[in-house]
Amino acid sequence: MQLTRFTDLGLRVVMRLAVAPSGERPGSREIADELSVSYAHIAKVITRLGELGMVDARRGRGGGLAITELGRTASVGWLARRLEGEGEVVECDGANPCPLRSGCRLRTALRAAQEAFYAALDTVTVGDLTGDPTRAVLLALPGVRSTPDARTIGE
Repeated sequence: MQLTRFTDLGLRVVMRLAVAPSGERPGSREIADELSVSYAHIAKVITRLGELGMVDARRGRGGGLAITELGRTASVGWLARRLEGEGEVVECDGANPCPLRSGCRLRTALRAAQEAFYAALDTVTVGDLTGDPTRAVLLALPGVRSTPDARTIGE
C-alpha cells in the first residue's frame, strides 16, 4: 500500500511542528522551505490539518503554525485515514467497472490488507515518530531554530 503525497506531507508537517520549541510558530512558507516542497502543496495540507484540529494556524502578527494537543496524541493511522479519504486500494466500480467484480475475492482481500495497514499505524502516535533519531534530523533542517528546551512529545 502506498500513501498519497498529500498524506506524506501532512505527516511531515505535524512531525516538524511537534519538535518546535515552545512558543515558536513557524509560517507555512517557512515549513515549505524546510521540507523542500512547494508552498502551494503545503498550504493545502495545512488547511486540512487545521480542519482536523491537528494544527492551529493563525494569520498576522503573532501568527504562524503550532501543533495542537490532538496533533500530539493522534495515532498515525487515524490521521492517515482522514488524509487519505475513504477510497479503496483498487477501483472495481466506476466508469470502467471490472468484469470480475461479481465473483471476485480480490476486493475483499485488498480491503482487509488496507485495514491491517491502518491498524498497524494505529499503534504509532505522532509523538512516537518524533523521538530520536528523527528528532535530531527534524531539528537539523535548514531554518529550524533549536533551543535547549525544545522537547519531543511526551518528555
